[in-house]
Amino acid sequence: MKLSKLKSFYRECVRVFKITKKPTRQEYFAIVKVAGLGILLIGLIGFIIHIVDRVLL
Repeated sequence: MKLSKLKSFYRECVRVFKITKKPTRQEYFAIVKVAGLGILLIGLIGFIIHIVDRVLL
C-alpha cells in the first residue's frame, strides 16, 4: 500500500519536472520584483499597525 503510493508520488514528480522549464532571466527578475514588493508591502503594513498600536495605547 505505502510502496504503491510512493511510486505514484515519484511518477507525478517526474511528470512535473518534465513539463516545467527554467525561467528566463527576464521572467526571473520579474518574479523577484513582485516577491520583493509583496514583502515590502506586508512589512509596511505591519510597521504601520505597530506604530498605531504604540500611539493609541
